[in-house]
Amino acid sequence: MVTVREPDFPLRKVDTASLKALAHPLRVQILEMLSRYGAQTACGLADLLGESSGATSYHLRQLAKFDFVREVEGKGTARERWWERPPIAIQITSPELATSPATQEASRLVSREFERGRQAVLADFMEHGIDVLDADWLQVSTVSTINARMSAEQLARYAHAMEALGHKMLEEIRSEPVPEDARPVQIHFNAFPILGVPASAGKAASNDSQSSEGKKP
Repeated sequence: MVTVREPDFPLRKVDTASLKALAHPLRVQILEMLSRYGAQTACGLADLLGESSGATSYHLRQLAKFDFVREVEGKGTARERWWERPPIAIQITSPELATSPATQEASRLVSREFERGRQAVLADFMEHGIDVLDADWLQVSTVSTINARMSAEQLARYAHAMEALGHKMLEEIRSEPVPEDARPVQIHFNAFPILGVPASAGKAASNDSQSSEGKKP
């Protein structure tokens, strides 16, 4: 049995009720927009998502009931409220949630919607980044894939260390003043066993010959 260490940063483990409340494509999209662009009004989110402000306002209220979003204190009016996502990671899969077909499907829906959004922004960057970004941004942007053979324990150790380091560096950056040339940035680190191939595939390869690939558009 692999022992999974608790993360070294704030993490909300979503329970059954809140997972079901999140399991709507537009609510996941709202959460993603607030993560990418910071606080928004219902009208601002409607413009970003191509929806009506009535729809985004309704779903914001539902998300707020389960603390996925919150009003920004001291900003806005009674008619135009500003909403933000609390600065805490959320976990939408767990052994507890996997025990019920309903929560399994809810987890899959939320995961699919988050992944659809990630794929869309990555595809847009790969297709159009070279046309709209200056040389500095292109030089520091990296799409990287690493292949390795690991046990479940090694993968758990690696993922924990990467998450801890990433959170530490992110907190340092967030504590600094926002530069004038700052823009929304999305960061992906994926680590998972490859499915659909025999477990013995590549067994002869040693850790010294594992491959990594980095690409810049």
